[in-house]
Amino acid sequence: MKLGLINSAWAQAGRETAWGIQKTRDLGFDTIDIFADPLDIDVRERLLIRRECERVGLPIMSICCVATGLIDFNPSVQRFHVDRVARYLDLACEFSAKNVLLVLGEYLWNREVIRPEDQWAFAVESCSRLGDYAAELGVQIALELEPFPLSLLNNVDSMVRFLDDVHHPAVQANIDVSHLCLANVEPHELRRLKGKAIHVHISDCDGKVHGDLPPGRGVVKFEPYLREIAALEIDGAMSIELEYSPQPDQIEAWVAEAYRETDRLMRATGLRP
Repeated sequence: MKLGLINSAWAQAGRETAWGIQKTRDLGFDTIDIFADPLDIDVRERLLIRRECERVGLPIMSICCVATGLIDFNPSVQRFHVDRVARYLDLACEFSAKNVLLVLGEYLWNREVIRPEDQWAFAVESCSRLGDYAAELGVQIALELEPFPLSLLNNVDSMVRFLDDVHHPAVQANIDVSHLCLANVEPHELRRLKGKAIHVHISDCDGKVHGDLPPGRGVVKFEPYLREIAALEIDGAMSIELEYSPQPDQIEAWVAEAYRETDRLMRATGLRP
């Protein structure tokens, strides 16, 4: 697998786009994931991202998208978010990225007002339509497993059931290692995602709340998860997710530490030669 970085690590520390892309390459990363909303960035920013990634030889693997409105009970909101995710898919195609990382979010109102099966059906229908469009563009959708109690996809069971309901080759799974720990997912459960997972996120946490720490700063026992991920034979990248650094002015050291530890873990488990 390739070792990548989500560029939100730099953006949230106030570093400008071109600087972050260059630094990502300088630190040794193979790929980069872009966290940018196509409805918020202009043509100049899109050109800059593509030009700088091509200049330093850093392929864009994934575009990150949060679209919680796909399960809203208002049809107009659903339509807007389907159209919005389609713009992300356009951007992925424009950047020659492999996938759009899609976060569906959580059930509304504690699953008590709108029936959960209806919200599930909204998401299945939207993702089926988006899968058709992704296939036309030659890209895929990677659905993120979130660790929160009300998340639509918060364990391997719900992920597999959702993928089976959508039943579309362009709609697959993302695996986030710290999320697995927080959701109490055992490493062996990942075997059920064989042929269904296309992208991986990695970070650490304290085992209690969402953290996005450099590996080694929390409690996640990475090796069992990474050995199972290696057995899945994913043709993609493991992207480090780092956000909300406690010392933004030290972000370069924060990312470098995460790179070193993740590289060591991947080599130890056969994920990186």
